[in-house]
Amino acid sequence: MPSIMPGDLTTTVFDTVRWQARLEALRAEHGVPGASLAVLAGGRVHELASGVLHSGTGVEVTTDSVFQLGSVAKVYTATLVMQLAESGELDLDAPVTDVLPDFSVADADAAGGITVRRLLSHTGGLTCDFTLDTGRGDDCLARYVEAAEGVPLDCPPGTALSYSSVGYNVLGRIVEVLTGLTWDEALKQRLLQPLGLERTMTLPEEALRFRAAMGHLGEPGRDPEPAPVWDMMPRSAGPYGRVLATAGDVVRFARMHLDGGMAPDGTRVLDPGTVAMMRRREADCPDKWSVSADGWGLGWSLHDWNGVQGYGHDGAATGQYAYLRVVPETGLAIALTTNGGSARLLYAELFRELLQELAGVRMPDAFAPPAVPPAVDLTSLAGTYTRAGVVISVTGHDGAGRLVYEFVDGMRDFSPPIEAELVPVSRTVSGTTVETVFAASGVGAAFSEDWMPVVFTTLADGSSYCCIGMRAAPKAP
Repeated sequence: MPSIMPGDLTTTVFDTVRWQARLEALRAEHGVPGASLAVLAGGRVHELASGVLHSGTGVEVTTDSVFQLGSVAKVYTATLVMQLAESGELDLDAPVTDVLPDFSVADADAAGGITVRRLLSHTGGLTCDFTLDTGRGDDCLARYVEAAEGVPLDCPPGTALSYSSVGYNVLGRIVEVLTGLTWDEALKQRLLQPLGLERTMTLPEEALRFRAAMGHLGEPGRDPEPAPVWDMMPRSAGPYGRVLATAGDVVRFARMHLDGGMAPDGTRVLDPGTVAMMRRREADCPDKWSVSADGWGLGWSLHDWNGVQGYGHDGAATGQYAYLRVVPETGLAIALTTNGGSARLLYAELFRELLQELAGVRMPDAFAPPAVPPAVDLTSLAGTYTRAGVVISVTGHDGAGRLVYEFVDGMRDFSPPIEAELVPVSRTVSGTTVETVFAASGVGAAFSEDWMPVVFTTLADGSSYCCIGMRAAPKAP
């Protein structure tokens, strides 16, 4: 099939047979039990499926199977928030306390600097890995936000990008207060129903109506086993991580954004200006490799493919991984849902081929240290870095570095401590900001199959941070 040039929609032809065979081959190669792929190309949605939903039952994946989307849910929440901003019910640049008067954080002086815009772009300073089961009641989100008040900030609001699930739960609570609905019901009434997304949902009992994927866990190189539980997330995780959908429905959601906020039946979900605002750069991302994004908009991760701009989001749940990429120049959207194995490698190889052939763009090469690593003195970087739920210990001498990433408190059962060797990648100095990048080896399936980026950065005020998975951990005194 010939490749096309960006912007040339009329010549886009999707060879279903060929891509089905490619999905089958790559899924098997990377040990992924089951996967579903949806591609919007040439104005049509193409849906493919491969493998099994559960290796123990052998039930096959079909295009109408639903998977957990993990953090892709954040874009759905962002869309709800932008509807409220568009209608004038919400000021993006006003403090969160204007809507949630009782909202507070551990640093009382910082609360006034936490705005809706900053939460959408992960620059509000709120941390990520605060997990709390506040029950199944309709008040679960209100109780979560109240409980998060004592959780320390990752960094001062507006100073750096630090990926925050807590921030998106605060946004979800704002949606509840302004609509008078639970977040689940607001999503259904204001987004899913207007778009006709009949196989998108938020609650486990809703998923029981459909063929639902089971997550699988295991070490690389071995066949993954079904996870001990279908879902570890409480209901309160909804705004940041609890949307379930078919890959096709994910692409249909993305199509609304490509179509300037218009639903297929002509219903306007967002204004074109709001859609454009969501994918406008709000913050640079020091970690440009974890999700291959070099910046963040209002909900979307932003991608630069050799000058061609795109956007998307990644997500992870219990052994399930989802990926969404959109190229507005060509009207292309690709969604992949998986249930375990080396899903990151499947995504990288498959999307690299799809984006090249269907949009004429090239994804960056996989993150790895250079053949000859630069000499970096780790003395000033050694120490302990902490954020809610995580302690990172860094040691180094004679050019060799080592990292221990340990989950603590409410996250202590998430994974055993992760140990990795640090290989220097680069060091850049810009004014008072110093950024040093390392590649961590031997991390394992919890983070990365190959090399994990570890970024040490110094903010303008001289404070030092270690960024892993786009989460900033300040250095302990």
